[in-house]
Amino acid sequence: MFKNFLTVAYRNLLRNKGFSAINITGLAIGMASAILIFLWIQNEVSYDQFHEKKDRIYEAWNQAKIDTKLWSWNTTPKILARTVEHEFPEVERAVRVNHGNNFLLSVGDKRITKEGNIVDTGFLQMFSFPLLKGNAATALNDMHSIVITEATAKSVFGNDDPMGKVIRIENRDNFTVTGVMKELPRNSRFNFEYLLPWSYLKYRGWDDSTWNNNSVTTYVLLKANASLASVAPKIKVLKQKYDEEAKHDKWEMFFYPMARWRLYSSFTNGHEDNGGQITLVKLFGIIAVFILLIACINFMNLSTARSEKRAKEVGIRKVVGAQKISLISQFIGESILIAFLAAILAVILVEISLPAYNQLTQKKLFIDFTNGYTWLAGIGFVLFTGILAGSYPAFFLSSFQPVKVLKGTFKKAHALVTPRKILVVLQFSFAIILIICTIIVKQQINYAQQRQSGYNKDNLIYHFMTGDIPKNYELIKQEMLSGGIALSMARTSQPITQQWSDGWGQEWEGKDPNDRTDFKRFTEDEGLGVTAGLQFVQGRDFDLKKFPTDSTGMIINESSLKVMKFKNPIGKIVKDMGIDWHIVGVIKDFILSSPYEPTDPMLVSGAKAEDDGFRTIMIKLNGRNGTADNLKKMEVIFKKYNPEYPFDYKFVDEEYARKFENEKLQGTLAALFSGLTIFISCLGLFGLATYMAENRTKEIGVRKVLGASNTGIAALMSKDFVKLVIISFLIAAPISYWGMYKWLSDYTYRVDIKWWVFGIACFLSVAIAIVTVSYQAIKAAMANPVKSLRSE
Repeated sequence: MFKNFLTVAYRNLLRNKGFSAINITGLAIGMASAILIFLWIQNEVSYDQFHEKKDRIYEAWNQAKIDTKLWSWNTTPKILARTVEHEFPEVERAVRVNHGNNFLLSVGDKRITKEGNIVDTGFLQMFSFPLLKGNAATALNDMHSIVITEATAKSVFGNDDPMGKVIRIENRDNFTVTGVMKELPRNSRFNFEYLLPWSYLKYRGWDDSTWNNNSVTTYVLLKANASLASVAPKIKVLKQKYDEEAKHDKWEMFFYPMARWRLYSSFTNGHEDNGGQITLVKLFGIIAVFILLIACINFMNLSTARSEKRAKEVGIRKVVGAQKISLISQFIGESILIAFLAAILAVILVEISLPAYNQLTQKKLFIDFTNGYTWLAGIGFVLFTGILAGSYPAFFLSSFQPVKVLKGTFKKAHALVTPRKILVVLQFSFAIILIICTIIVKQQINYAQQRQSGYNKDNLIYHFMTGDIPKNYELIKQEMLSGGIALSMARTSQPITQQWSDGWGQEWEGKDPNDRTDFKRFTEDEGLGVTAGLQFVQGRDFDLKKFPTDSTGMIINESSLKVMKFKNPIGKIVKDMGIDWHIVGVIKDFILSSPYEPTDPMLVSGAKAEDDGFRTIMIKLNGRNGTADNLKKMEVIFKKYNPEYPFDYKFVDEEYARKFENEKLQGTLAALFSGLTIFISCLGLFGLATYMAENRTKEIGVRKVLGASNTGIAALMSKDFVKLVIISFLIAAPISYWGMYKWLSDYTYRVDIKWWVFGIACFLSVAIAIVTVSYQAIKAAMANPVKSLRSE
């Protein structure tokens, strides 16, 4: 029986090569699209799920009311880890991570800059980052020990065994390699090239025991028999116990489980708001399901469009005793065979497209053919697709009555509403939704990109204060300006594209005692205004030569002026960080962090705030020279005064452009899968056009005999499809409006949804439908009526 099924299915595939090719291609494209999306989703949901103790690992978060809102963030005081270990018997271990240490590593003549973390000794025992060499329990016990990744070992030691060898950090301290770590998985929040022990942070004087400095990430491992419910009430009030200000402000803390880090860690007023990565995961999961469903619908339409060609086969089988269940099994078996062939083609398409797809998503996705679960999932995927695609055709074909079929009186109904029309409407509804969403996402990206940043990004670069740059800064500046390489330079606490510091509790004349405004902090020495093109609405920039007291000067932005409500702000005193700052200027707001959010109140403090040194140099290059020439001369100067460190600059316009990467990814993926959905939907329309042309052959012949023109007949047939597309648009428009309204609500600075977006989507969908069906419509209209009516 099974052999007979395969034989019949194989013969049908060969007999209808064009039909089979379209069916297999449509299913393959749909399956390939779904596989690519599911690979991305699998990567997202698996973040940090490889840790053996994942069910017991938590991250400490702060929660406090600022600016009338309840804010949540995951940086904590350094003292928290030892406190919870000492006071909470439920806690087995707590470790701190100091992120983003971009140190110079030197071995002999090799000099490379790598980013690493400073961590507590128990870090490698809490998290499952396997060591290729070394002991995880003792690797970070010594203050001058270092654990490096396999790639870092290769970079500095080549093929030599790195264990026991010495690496010099920042040209000042020697560290012995005590461990070599396997490369970190890409689906992890952690991204470091080496680990240094926390004792080194103490040695450098960077540790503190204050409860007001939230500067590190704290991870907590609960004991196997402990529950979050038992420890939650105690961590909630812990900060209030040690900090009087926190008690007054009802400052709380909580532990956040590892399972929710990647997908859910977005909060509004103290509650998860579904604004994290889970929203994107759900969205693309829905897209994957619908693309696969549309591919299956396409299969159904094409199968039923060819129904008359198999009607006699069904009739004869029933006459000789075939049961309906047998026929259903036959047709579903054929669809599973087609799904299997489509799956082979889909895997080939996935393997071909994965390099470009990985580049787009910035991941390393792959199909693991060595994993048994991959094969089980693949078999299940093929069976599901085959059964789903073949279910309607199987029941439709098996329902033919043999008497009518064999007498030649079998007719297909001309019902106003048929399952086939419903399926096409469903296809195009989803395609139109994707068209509308793609247009609006693109509009939102363009809207934010066109927003004035508040500074001039042209020829503006920055370089971090590494090595000997701080002590040689004046010499570097002199040579850069005198050589015509730069027009101006300024030292700052951070790049102008990043927000590193904020705080509240400042004092000024007339302040409301209940005011809890959070100010973004920025620091410069002098000349940032002309270097970055900041716009002063009152006062001036810092000038330490003319005004030495500018070291305690302050520049505020317009948002800060609104908060402070000064009529004449110049000369007013603002108390912050234990210093009385006097306002010397007011600047227009500029975007420091997200271009999708309103600018925040900002305080730009003078050089007094940076007694331990500035972190960044902002440089305005001379635009009259070629950029490459400027950078070449600049590198010579930096190498002269900072020979041990690489010349590592960043263009501000490129850094600013990275702020749009996530939205661009969403827009690109939406456009990509929208195009694929439209293509598959067009195959479905083609199937329906084929079906209707076959069904109306004699009608068209009669119309032509009575004088109907080819144009009139083609228009008559196309009209039916246009109606279906318009119905699809009427369904899709409100759904897409609601979805985009919800998506845009996550952005304070957002575009309005315009009516013409829906007009464009309607026009495009109708045009696509007309182009798709025109071939069959024209072919039917030009057919010889004599041949059409011969059987009459």
